[in-house]
Amino acid sequence: MEQNKRDLRWMRLDNAALIFPAALRRHWSNAYRISFSFTDPVDPALLQRALDAVAPRFPSVIVRLRRSAFWYYLEELPQPPAVQADASRPLRGMTMADVRRCAIRVLYYRSRMAVEYFHSVTDGTGAMVFAKTLAAEYIRLRYGAAVPATCGVKDLSEPPRESELVDSFREHAGPVSAPRDDRNVYRLRGTPEPDRFLHVTLGILDSEELHKRAKAAGVTVTAWLCALLIRSVLRVQAAEQPRRERQKPVRVQIPVNLRRLFGGETMRNFVAVANIGVDPRLGDYEFEELVQIVHHQMQLAITPKNMAAIFTPNVRDERNPFLKIVPLGLKNLVMRMVFDTVGENVSTLSLSNLGRVELPEAMAPYVERVEFVLGPQASSPYNASCTSWRGKTYFNIVRNSVEPALEREFFTALVKMGLHVKIETNDE
Repeated sequence: MEQNKRDLRWMRLDNAALIFPAALRRHWSNAYRISFSFTDPVDPALLQRALDAVAPRFPSVIVRLRRSAFWYYLEELPQPPAVQADASRPLRGMTMADVRRCAIRVLYYRSRMAVEYFHSVTDGTGAMVFAKTLAAEYIRLRYGAAVPATCGVKDLSEPPRESELVDSFREHAGPVSAPRDDRNVYRLRGTPEPDRFLHVTLGILDSEELHKRAKAAGVTVTAWLCALLIRSVLRVQAAEQPRRERQKPVRVQIPVNLRRLFGGETMRNFVAVANIGVDPRLGDYEFEELVQIVHHQMQLAITPKNMAAIFTPNVRDERNPFLKIVPLGLKNLVMRMVFDTVGENVSTLSLSNLGRVELPEAMAPYVERVEFVLGPQASSPYNASCTSWRGKTYFNIVRNSVEPALEREFFTALVKMGLHVKIETNDE
């Protein structure tokens, strides 16, 4: 479907997306990828046809970043981008020039289709909906399967819904602003890779066994994995700084899909974070103790009122009449400074779990795995992410430093606990 420029939509950045263009830098972009691995090699021509068919249904995803005198905004593209052969390195940096052309990439390598997103476009939930719909259309074209519009797959015969394009932060901002989190947290370190190579270490686990461990402890899988990640970071810090009084709190940032708390079907960003962790200066922590601490902190933090209080300050800033007329160049300087001094410095790293992927039964025979890879932080070399599909959990740890300290500690701990872990890596 070809669109006239007059019909192209433009959208102000949602509240969560405002910071990302300002934070963009030469060697780092806030990007992530979702990939589907099929049973057969990808046909690039059919993948392009699928993308062409899907694009009009997602005017908030097939976009480029534009700027006005006062704000950045997203503009729908008249045509989707060309699919590309996947690079040897995932999440190759998206420069400002890249996102001005198109803020997503659609890639293929052997049997894998991947979509990489600049975070101003959408969050992991919206990204998964787009990737599912693209995979569904590709399967229709490749195998002639009749894939219904269920389980997050969108109906391409219907126009985009206005409810998918709203900035839900503005709709649900609360009356009270939460205080900023303490910035005195431990930051993982490492020798930067001179060529910015991004190491991706994937651990494949049995989902049922993982669920049994979490259930036995009375917690969610996310809480259980977060506790183990915290313990692993504590051990890395202790090896680096044996003196307990000089150690710093360890906090893992857990993104929360706010649609589950507030409803709605926006395809824009609608996520807030809970910072979960402990202070090692208080003493040693047994793993079972960490599991319960994480569980209770999550239960207290992830409520509609608390989450609204977290994003309300940003919505208030956006509505400030004075800030509206501040030139974009000055806004960028301030937001970049805020990001560098506050943004990522309230946590050690992120753990983003998209959970169990649900697909229409008609797609299942053709999909071997679904993965989610979150890029590293700007000022710390690590991040972690995971998904589950057909009884397997795919846990990715990424780093852009030389030393594999955290992933060695984390996956070794899983094995010592008796869980079978298959490790895959892109290390050269």
